[in-house]
Amino acid sequence: MSEEEKLLKEAKKLAWEDRLLHKNWKVRNEANIDLASLCDSISDPKDSRLREFAPLFRKTVADSNAPVQEKALDALIAFLRAADADAGRYAKEVCDAIVAKCLTGRPKTVEKAQAAFMLWVELEAVDVFLDAMEKAIKNKVAKAVVPAIDVMFQALSDFGAKVVPPKRILKMLPELFDHQDQNVRASSKGLTLELCRWIGKDPVKSILFEKMRDTMKKELEAELVNVTGTAKPSRKIRSEQDQEPEPEGVSEVVGSGPSEEVAAEAPQEIDEYDLVDPVDILGPLEKAGFWDGVKATKWSERKEAVAELTKLASTKRIAPGDFSEVCRTLKKLITDVNIAVAVEAIQAIGNLARGLRTHFSGSSRFLLPVLLEKLKEKKPTLTEALAQTLQAMHKAGCLNLADIIEDVKTAVKNKVPLVRSLTLNWVTFCIETSNKAVILKVHKDYVPICMECLNDGTPDVRDSAFSVLAAVAKSVGMRPLERSLEKLDDVRRKKLSEMIAVSGDGVPAVASSGPVQAVRGSMSLVEVGCDFYFLKLYDS
Repeated sequence: MSEEEKLLKEAKKLAWEDRLLHKNWKVRNEANIDLASLCDSISDPKDSRLREFAPLFRKTVADSNAPVQEKALDALIAFLRAADADAGRYAKEVCDAIVAKCLTGRPKTVEKAQAAFMLWVELEAVDVFLDAMEKAIKNKVAKAVVPAIDVMFQALSDFGAKVVPPKRILKMLPELFDHQDQNVRASSKGLTLELCRWIGKDPVKSILFEKMRDTMKKELEAELVNVTGTAKPSRKIRSEQDQEPEPEGVSEVVGSGPSEEVAAEAPQEIDEYDLVDPVDILGPLEKAGFWDGVKATKWSERKEAVAELTKLASTKRIAPGDFSEVCRTLKKLITDVNIAVAVEAIQAIGNLARGLRTHFSGSSRFLLPVLLEKLKEKKPTLTEALAQTLQAMHKAGCLNLADIIEDVKTAVKNKVPLVRSLTLNWVTFCIETSNKAVILKVHKDYVPICMECLNDGTPDVRDSAFSVLAAVAKSVGMRPLERSLEKLDDVRRKKLSEMIAVSGDGVPAVASSGPVQAVRGSMSLVEVGCDFYFLKLYDS
């Protein structure tokens, strides 16, 4: 027996750590082969031996000998296949070691390193994986950056956006678009296109295009045409793999009609709001001289100060803060003697609602009475601003139908018919954009309001009340209206039935609720795209 054979034979008697970190590379190599074989034989993820092996990989994958390093990755892959999510506690150290030592290795080493990363994702150590990728893409050696981008692409493609959060990837991409290495740029472009498959083209373009060079934009625009269909995960995380699959017979009994097929093919809805980081606007607002500007005697200076708020608040997501003083100021400016200042203040409120969402709920309830009162104005620019802002408050979740009942009751008794009719039209919008469960809770409050308004002396108010009732019926059916309908004469009952029939075929398009940048002269309601119900009062 040769000396080498003796050494290898004696080494087998050593503890795993001593074997794996032995000074002789052949001992280490054989130890990794044995460890991989042992892990392959373990069927219980709670096996105590797995806990013993877990801390060793951070050193073994960093082996300076390339063949041994590959065998260490083989052992790690076998370990991760045998382990469960508890192994995640060791993910950070191991992933960091792979990033530092494996991504610039031989092609086979890189391939195995990527396979290990995918298994960490499968074991739900996604945040650790993405932390490691953030470090990897900062490597000065482009050869190490490309595999990092490629494995993110593979993870997103295989596991989907519910497992691999797009927000983290979106934050990494901008610095890669301008990378000096063309392979890095090409890989980042591929990852961007994959994101489009999962979260849609518009959110990706909205968030990333402003950070790209024009040439990259053109290249992506050309390739986005080919991004079609709905992405579906092809691989499950370990905890989902353990779940019993649904029997085929059950799904068939439930039904596979057209509606279910459409639902299955529907793209995954991801809110762009969740993809971006909140931006502080209170600090910049103070530096911009907002507080002095809104007190200025010249209307143009007041408008300019509020326009700065409108611009800052147009960011997709605003960091929560104390906006109470800002809202008190805006409440005063809504009634400013100059209409341009009032319109700017109303638009600023709409942008704050979109950017703060539920964090703006208290402020929305504070501002709502004065906004509804302002509906008495007949200036189209003012009405269009009010329409967009009121819709934004509801659509952003600042207000719900239960919150506004008392304000609506007050507004429909306003002496100005325009306030009564436009308030009811806003209620129609809120009903049409609320789910059925909400309507079932509040319809008992709104139906009596509308029944009373059907006796209003102004035709527009009566029409608006009919619209609310039709929207309720479309949402929850006719049963909630049955008792009330008994009080209607035949003419009104027929009109309501006709409106319900029309609304069942399709609801008029609703205005876009995107942020408003500033008032740019006088616009028609059609140009702004306000809701149909606000438009119809000016048709004549």
